[in-house]
Amino acid sequence: MPRPSTGGRNNSGKMTMRNRGGGHKKMYRIIDFRRDKDGIPATVHTIEYDPNRSARIALLFYADGEKRYIVAPHGLKVGQVIVSGSGVAPDLGNCLPLGEIPFGSIIHNIELRPGQGAKMVRSAGAYAQLMSRDGKYAVIRMPSGETRMILCACRATIGTVSNIDHSLEVSGKAGRSRWLGRRPRVRGVVMNPVDHPMGGGEGRASGGHPRSRKGLPAKGYKTRAPKKNSSKFIIERRKK
Repeated sequence: MPRPSTGGRNNSGKMTMRNRGGGHKKMYRIIDFRRDKDGIPATVHTIEYDPNRSARIALLFYADGEKRYIVAPHGLKVGQVIVSGSGVAPDLGNCLPLGEIPFGSIIHNIELRPGQGAKMVRSAGAYAQLMSRDGKYAVIRMPSGETRMILCACRATIGTVSNIDHSLEVSGKAGRSRWLGRRPRVRGVVMNPVDHPMGGGEGRASGGHPRSRKGLPAKGYKTRAPKKNSSKFIIERRKK
């Protein structure tokens, strides 16, 4: 089905995100982030490009005849058999609870709540590592360097997310950004003071302290709520 383009507008038509618009039409592929077909083996039929995410996706043919897309792990091969559920082997592409994954394993597509579906570590080349277990919680080191606890009943997929060279891609020309729906962005320092806190000045001024258009500091300013409920599950903050 085609994915509708918002152009940076909200449901009332107001622009809430600048520099977006245009771009090529994208057909949306429904991805199975829950991996809830337990014990039914699936064969990897194809590994495909997906315009809606940085990672590659894999089309699975299950033994009962159903077909589903998943986020493809790096190294997954066409014809490989993978399976999900409790009690399966911790092999590449298999999905199983954190309580059954060996320590030190590289994982991705991690749930935050059991049965919710994967919410973390889904972009190209990303991976987390299972460090230890403490009671009903597993200790995970996230791609940012943050160490946090997640319930052992939550599921994760073995391996690293595919397309690990995504960060090395070079656009090559301005037109490719327009294909992706990214419009030109004007720097704050070249605006007038009425338009941006960093604008104005005589000659080519530096703009002063880096700030957003609304005046919030842009570098090093913590925006996370200090009393956020999930903070108690974070053991170590992300590394700078």
